[in-house]
Amino acid sequence: MAKKTQKKQTALETLPSNVRISGAGLLEHEAVTDTLKNNYMPYAMSVILSRAIPEIDGFKPSHRKLLYTMYKQGLLTGARTKSANIVGATMKLNPHGDAAIYDTMVRLAVGHEALLHPFVDSKGNFGKFYSTNMEYAAYRYTEAKLAPIAAELFRDIDKDTVDFVDNYDATTTEPTLFPVTFPSILVNNNLGIAVGMASQICSFNLSEVCETTIALMKNPDHNLLETMPAPDFPGGGTLIYDPAEMAKIYKTGRGSFRVRSNYTYDKENNCIDVTEIPYTTNLEAIIAKVVDLVKAGKIKEINDIRNETGKAGLKITIDLKRGVDPEKLMARLFALTPLEDSFSCNFNVLCGGMPQVLGVRELLDEWTAFRTECVRRRTYFDLSRAKEKLHLLKGLQKILLDIDKAVQIVRSTDEESEVVPNLMIGFGIDQIQAEYVAEIKLRHFNREYILKRLTDIEDLEKNIADMEDILKSRTRVRNIIIDELKQVAKKHGQPRRTQILYAADVQEAQVDAAEEIDAYPCTLFFTKEGYFKKIQPNSLRMSSEHKFKENDRMLVTVEATNAHELLFFSNGASCYKAHAYDFADTKASVLGDFVATKLSFDAGETAIHMVATTDFAGYLLFFFENGKVAKVPLSAYDTKSNRKKLVGAYSDKSPLVAIYHIKEDGEFLLSSTSGRRLLLHSGALSPKTTRNTQGVQVMTLKGAHRVEAVVPFEEGMVAKPARYRTKNIPAAGATLAAEDVGEQLTF
Repeated sequence: MAKKTQKKQTALETLPSNVRISGAGLLEHEAVTDTLKNNYMPYAMSVILSRAIPEIDGFKPSHRKLLYTMYKQGLLTGARTKSANIVGATMKLNPHGDAAIYDTMVRLAVGHEALLHPFVDSKGNFGKFYSTNMEYAAYRYTEAKLAPIAAELFRDIDKDTVDFVDNYDATTTEPTLFPVTFPSILVNNNLGIAVGMASQICSFNLSEVCETTIALMKNPDHNLLETMPAPDFPGGGTLIYDPAEMAKIYKTGRGSFRVRSNYTYDKENNCIDVTEIPYTTNLEAIIAKVVDLVKAGKIKEINDIRNETGKAGLKITIDLKRGVDPEKLMARLFALTPLEDSFSCNFNVLCGGMPQVLGVRELLDEWTAFRTECVRRRTYFDLSRAKEKLHLLKGLQKILLDIDKAVQIVRSTDEESEVVPNLMIGFGIDQIQAEYVAEIKLRHFNREYILKRLTDIEDLEKNIADMEDILKSRTRVRNIIIDELKQVAKKHGQPRRTQILYAADVQEAQVDAAEEIDAYPCTLFFTKEGYFKKIQPNSLRMSSEHKFKENDRMLVTVEATNAHELLFFSNGASCYKAHAYDFADTKASVLGDFVATKLSFDAGETAIHMVATTDFAGYLLFFFENGKVAKVPLSAYDTKSNRKKLVGAYSDKSPLVAIYHIKEDGEFLLSSTSGRRLLLHSGALSPKTTRNTQGVQVMTLKGAHRVEAVVPFEEGMVAKPARYRTKNIPAAGATLAAEDVGEQLTF
């Protein structure tokens, strides 16, 4: 008899059938690509389209919901109301929490000073954009209303100029865009970080933007830089103007420029007063950086630095030591601190629901097309209303022929519902006209009242003809937009706040700043595990025995100065740049600075080699496991801008075996896993200007063999050097000679 197998019941099967849940306990397999498509991509699209990227009217949805709520509350005129009332009402359109709404409101407020033209007229403490310590008060303590310029956002919004959509619970509607009468997308700063993309738009002067838009509408080939030379920031400062870079930003919507602080020297008190700083930093960061430089001994001319910001505005005071040249000190501070900072542009805007990076000309063209549609829709709305009114007055005009007849028709009609049909029959008018006549009050049923109404017919007919002509004429629509731009510029325009300084005028100051660095002699050490030490000669003489981490050893030793520039190559094919003075002096008895942490390497990256230089002379030799060698001039790593990281510093197609910096050509001994050796003279290699070049094949390898070590050749390393030399490359090299077998070669 066959043995019966008993099936083991799961915990789910032991439950009564009436309490089991369908599908519970089942494990479903889903591909990662499907998960991303079904879950992550909708989230990413939502962030891009409905949260982080501004549209052509210059606003993100959070801004638009807040401002429209204030408009519907009647805050365009009248007194301010508590910010709490505004925040609460906005939640009907933006259900993401009161904190997020109030943060949005703070940035739009006059008191926060973050925008050239704030849209919220505020009262109370709204903090300052240039300080992280000056926090804004809670919304129960502050008050707000719409600023006068906000009227330009809502002009004719009730005349079908833009589309409206339902809010999240379909209890009310909100506009998809504002029919703004000027290119606000360029007038106020806008920063947004979405999923996989970002947007960073700098601000421009309102008068210059309006003038440029007008000029562009009249002449599509207009040179934008003539009327709008550079961005303008609410915090002022001085923009270092590079014509080529600015032209690139205007054309592509991408690029960067530098902005430096404005200051005055108080000769009586021997101090520098900084009153304007770059928009991208804050006064706490500036003070902290200066303090660090003073503590590190890199800046010795400063006695004290303090924050004296008050009701008069931002102010950082720097007390100087006697005899210090303030101009030279500020040149150094501009080079070493955020007193001079860069603004990176990324003009990413939603146009027709699609994110696009546009140049200034394209942005203005898109806004002009948008505004043209707004004007046409407004004109069509007014035309429809005028035609409706004219139609009613035409019916009233027929009543004028016999008022007594109209009265008689009404009096002789037995039922109220028959009044309108009888008027239609009696005067040959339609139902709408008859309804209008029937609703006229008895006190107005006289010839004088009717004649006054009829005087509007001629004006209406002229207006209708004029509006129909506007809809047919692109020129007239363009002229309307131009007139509105002129009015906006005249009413709300302000003088430029950010000064312009040509880059050629600041080069000498930058050179002077570099000369101030104390270039005392020192020895630089770099270990295999990525540790760095800078030791002065007197300290090295007292103790020269180094402390290492377990399994670590010295890789590079360089006699240098405190002013040497350092290149640290990482295992991620990147090059991180620094200076010797960025590191503190130390002793041989300590581990030193871990370079990856000190220079903020990307996650997973470590330093594998160091090069110290002052003139970027010589070449770098990169030896790869596949037998290729790349010879790259060190000058390829010299950059005009103060870049901290260079990607693609060398080829990552094959694992790296060694890096050497040479001032003149010499011989190197290569060893492969097959037991062969090859003597290579670097003069046989042609330099490549591309940093990440794969190099040329030097050593031929068979099967899975690879190059495992490379050392500079010295006499005595091998008994017969000629055996391993070759006239042509690539070459396989030679096996060890009998004299070299058993020799302990150190690589």
